[in-house]
Amino acid sequence: MSEESSNYVLLSPMHSGHYVFHQLASTLSRFQFNECVKRYSGDQYVKSFPCWQQFLCLCFGQLTFRESLRSIVLCLNAHPSKLYNLGLSGCVKRSTLADANEQRDWRIYETFAHKLIERARILYGKDVPFKEEIMGTFYALDSTTIDLCLTVFNWASFRETKAAVKLHTLLDLRGSIPTFIHVSDGKMHDVKILDVLSFEPGACYIMDRGYVDYARLYRVHCAQAFFITRAKDSAVFTRLYSHAVDRTTGVICNQTVRMTTYTARRKYPDTLRRVKYRDAVTGNTYVFLTNNRELTALQIAELYKHRWDIEQFFKWMKGHLKIRTFWGTSSNAVKTQIWVAVCTYLMVAIVRKKLHIDRSMYEILQILSVTMFEKTPMDTLFSDFNLDDIEPEVQKQLTLLEY
Repeated sequence: MSEESSNYVLLSPMHSGHYVFHQLASTLSRFQFNECVKRYSGDQYVKSFPCWQQFLCLCFGQLTFRESLRSIVLCLNAHPSKLYNLGLSGCVKRSTLADANEQRDWRIYETFAHKLIERARILYGKDVPFKEEIMGTFYALDSTTIDLCLTVFNWASFRETKAAVKLHTLLDLRGSIPTFIHVSDGKMHDVKILDVLSFEPGACYIMDRGYVDYARLYRVHCAQAFFITRAKDSAVFTRLYSHAVDRTTGVICNQTVRMTTYTARRKYPDTLRRVKYRDAVTGNTYVFLTNNRELTALQIAELYKHRWDIEQFFKWMKGHLKIRTFWGTSSNAVKTQIWVAVCTYLMVAIVRKKLHIDRSMYEILQILSVTMFEKTPMDTLFSDFNLDDIEPEVQKQLTLLEY
């Protein structure tokens, strides 16, 4: 038996006798999950509600867009005869679920999410994210802020009158898979995440000018990785060489430059490429900085446009998973909910790829939200779905992971 089949329950017609939620959960490796639980002693002294059942309840809440723990419990307990087949030992109490969110280490679900990221990256690794023939690994780096109530979430310092958490995310542009997520309070500056990241040699990191710190960018360069970012308006360069460009493509100049000021040159002693580009659609002019000398100036400009993919990812997550309203108030409960939401996203993305479902993630989630207690095999469930029945508003939604 192969490693794949030994670790995961494969989706097959045999699942016709199982509920959709059970089929979905069966794609996960219980062995890997139990390893994560054991690592942080999640089930120590637990008698009746282990971490796996907590995870299932929270996943159910994410997939069905529940607003509160009470809502999750009410929906599950409305089907008591079906709970065993969903993986739950019996009716769930709201207080039990709340206590689990407060006490079980959130790092259990963070570690498990990274296991799912590994699977998703393998499945989406052959996807071509660009129309241009550009080979390599490309990441988009950015953060999003989730506002919270200061009186309730007083641990999430941000401003004098507002609390917030910030999700620092590194997105693999092949399949829009988040490969790194760091949850911090709202005060953490974006550029500091560069001190936490381990850079992959040969990979290219696309980020906005909020991440421009020459000492940190030079660390990316020394790691034999590449970056593409926008130059700050105050940056001063000494031009060493100007390369020929085709202005009809929108590229205004392609220069080899060096930092002019003593402080900047001390932080980044090597040369840089400076590309100036005018967008024909918007008429805006952009100045890019990169240490990549292989890509053409036009490719650099086109690649930077894909930084918008991570903005779409944030909008999609906030709009279609529960990470804007929280089911608990402690730091542990909030981080647990965020990481379970990431696990849910990855689980659906994996199923979408393995079953070759020709649907957007939005459509898949909408179908799953109303079919959790049906026994239709998932491949049939999505193949029988009629796109003509979708309302016009649905068609306007973001179609992340749709190529």
